[in-house]
Amino acid sequence: MPPQRATLLQVAQRAGVSRSTASFVLAGRHLDMRISENARQRVLRAAQELDYRPNLMARSLRTKVTKTIALVSDTIASDPYAGRAIHGSLAAAVAHDHLLFIGETEGDSVVEGKLIADLLDRQVDAFVYASMFTRYVRVPKQLKGRPVVLLNCLTRAVRPVYHSVIPDEAAAGRNAARTLVGAGHREGIHLVGKPAAHVFASRERLAGMRDGFGAAGVRLAGTIECDWWPEPAYEAMRRALAGGLVPKALVCINDRVAMGAYQALREAGRAIPDDVSVVSFDDSDLAAWLRPQLTSIALPHYQLGWTAVELLLGAAQDPAVHRVPMPVRLRASLGKP
Repeated sequence: MPPQRATLLQVAQRAGVSRSTASFVLAGRHLDMRISENARQRVLRAAQELDYRPNLMARSLRTKVTKTIALVSDTIASDPYAGRAIHGSLAAAVAHDHLLFIGETEGDSVVEGKLIADLLDRQVDAFVYASMFTRYVRVPKQLKGRPVVLLNCLTRAVRPVYHSVIPDEAAAGRNAARTLVGAGHREGIHLVGKPAAHVFASRERLAGMRDGFGAAGVRLAGTIECDWWPEPAYEAMRRALAGGLVPKALVCINDRVAMGAYQALREAGRAIPDDVSVVSFDDSDLAAWLRPQLTSIALPHYQLGWTAVELLLGAAQDPAVHRVPMPVRLRASLGKP
């Protein structure tokens, strides 16, 4: 049997005050109620000696506030890399003295509906609705009219109904271009990875790169199309090199693609960065593992999670799309032409 918890009445009796006085002191309202400092100290000392903890369930029934929030995602919670968004959300929740529930649906709408219903039954105060990949979503009907912030996703509404927190992929594309141009690259720059107009990150990154290169009077020399994984990237790069391609710089659509490109370049006897500079996106663990280490534009997962919860629990403001900067991680894969 767990030990019985001390009650508010026991604290009051030990301190020699009324139950209401003890309640006001523990709620931080001693100044409002003009409770003496001596009485306040007696109540605090009694609460400490009895290891008193307030009954949050009883308080929530009275105030209709549980100080709990929920993060509902498709697969972000179980991904070791994107899971940093969970860490950011947890840290922000703790900073606001809230408890964070985390649920994952694997994209199953039936599971999502049941999960949200269960969380509503537990009277959570607000929701972070999250996606593994940046995309447009429809907010579940069960959440309509409730405090919600969208994490790594957004709606197609002309005027936002909810705050949306997404990475600034367009600025990341511009920064990738500026990074190469800043190192002196103006010719022989190739994109590696199949452009996918239906993928938010691809569309935004490419648009940003075109803007960045265009502002410097530079054009991409071409695109080496491949799926966004190491093996197809390796095969596509190997074929391009075998066909006589002599790139001076590569912009890889993500770090997995960069890994495949690295392997093909090494087999062809092309040194990084002496012969070819390589810049990528995401800054996953791969970027630091590759040799030479890979220059990559980082997805700010932790900051995304933190910002979402801050918007949910902070001061009220008009809903908007918040684009979180993606920092450039300069490493040894970038050199002069």
